[in-house]
Order: sequence, then C-alpha cells, then structure tokens
Amino acid sequence: MRTFEYFAPSSLQEAIDIFRQRGDGGRLLAGGTDLVVQMKEGATKFPYPSYVVSLRRVQELKGIEFDESTGLRIGAGATMAEVAASPVVRERYRAVAEGAGLVGSLQTMNMATVGGNLCNAAPSADIAPSLLAHEAECHIAGPAGERTLSLESFFLGPGQTALQPGELLVEVRVPPPPSNSGGIYVRHTPRKQMDIAAVGVAALLTLAGERIERARIALGAVAPTPVRARQAEALLEGQAASAELFARAAEAAMAEARPISDVRGSADFRRHLVRVMTERCLREAAEGVRACAQ
Repeated sequence: MRTFEYFAPSSLQEAIDIFRQRGDGGRLLAGGTDLVVQMKEGATKFPYPSYVVSLRRVQELKGIEFDESTGLRIGAGATMAEVAASPVVRERYRAVAEGAGLVGSLQTMNMATVGGNLCNAAPSADIAPSLLAHEAECHIAGPAGERTLSLESFFLGPGQTALQPGELLVEVRVPPPPSNSGGIYVRHTPRKQMDIAAVGVAALLTLAGERIERARIALGAVAPTPVRARQAEALLEGQAASAELFARAAEAAMAEARPISDVRGSADFRRHLVRVMTERCLREAAEGVRACAQ
C-alpha cells in the first residue's frame, strides 16, 4: 500500500468539511471490505486515494428504525449483520434481510455496511435488488446540502453512482410494504459460500385474494447496474396468480436481462438463471402472502 492521509471525523458535518477542504483524491472508508482490498491490490479501476475518511465514528450514519407511516430507515453505517438480524427487517422486509445475510462470511457481514455496499456499485450487490423491489430512496448530504433520489437513479454503472464530489450516502429509506405483500431474494453463485452472485433476483408481490395488485421484480448481476424488470411487472399486475402467469413473467424478465459472459457464467446461462429464479421467486412470494393470510 502507498502512503495516504487518514481522517476519523465524529460527525457528518465534520466528514463533509474534510472533503470540502481537502478536495479531490479522497475516499470514504465504511466497513473497508472493498476499499482496503482495492488499496492493497493497487487496483487500477479506481485512482489510489491521497486521503481516506473513516466513517466509523459518525453516529448519524448508524441505526435501523421503523415507523408504520414512513417505513424503514437504514443508516448507511449499519452493517449487513445488523440488517440481517433486525426483527423488523426480517418481519416486514424479508427480501432485504435475505440479501444482507448473503454478503460474504460472518466476519465480512459484521464489517460490511449498507452504505459501502451500495456506493461500491457492483452490479452483483446482494442487497441492491431487494431494496430496488421495495422502491428504496437514498438520502445524501454534501457541501451543497441534502437531497434524496431513488436507489434506481443512484446507480449509474459498475463502480459509478450519482454521488457528487464530497457527498455521502447518509441513509436508505424504504416505504412501508403494502398489506398482503410477500417478498423474497435468491441468488446463484458458482460456489456455495462466500462467492459473488452470478444472478440475483428479488420479487415483491401484493395480492388481493388471488389477484396480483402490485408486482416488483429486480435483477442483479445481469446488467451494468441492478435493474427492475418492468415488463414482467406489468404482465403480472391485475392478473390472477398462477403457475402459468409466473412462467410467462419469468420469460419476460429473462428478455429484459442484459448479462455479460465472465468467469461466473456465460450470458446465455445467466439468462436461463433469470427465468428459473424469477419463476421460483414469484411462486414463493405468493405462497408467503397466502400463508400469512391463513
């Protein structure tokens, strides 16, 4: 590793001021599970930082809170282990808890943060599809003030986000799930443990009896960013839930995927996985709603 300056602010404003004063060349350190590896390996994908700003002591970034009217707040500094273990997330946002519980080893989950995972902007990020399916928003703060944008707009490409110089992701806000909703996240990896998703699928269904009132499907690792399968969603809404309908929606989701071929799988294999996994997610999400209604 090369020489760099290190700062450990104790407040959000102090962190923002450091970036304002020091200018270009800085990087944020959240859990460090991505940045430290990149710096040790001398990654050429990102410029080597001249200074690093640790967010460990910034209390405004901590915590997981839920309100019946406004929904879920996940601080950017919340760890994957905290999200996966949170009773309210497990009960109300099952798919989010499932995604968080798949991020590396137990040691990694206790270090990796929600903010760091999202800001790393990997197309394969396990928590991103679930948050997309729940239509999460990002609350951002920086030298120019605060702003909020959809998570879908937050991702611009592999390793690229909508954050401007000196801006920080403060928290993720997730609206309350509608009544009679069920969600699930599944992924496929070449290895059983501690591997990056070749495909990830999150589905969220809201049922009125057997009619699908609302459908959300999000895909990971099959496009430059995590994406919504909007054509598949539109095909489902207003229709009676059935195995045939889920199969057709899965075909539509497969057609919307734009995967590449790499060491984790060919583009054709990934498209096949999208179809199989989407059909499974829809079936299990509907079964979850029915089970809660009994």
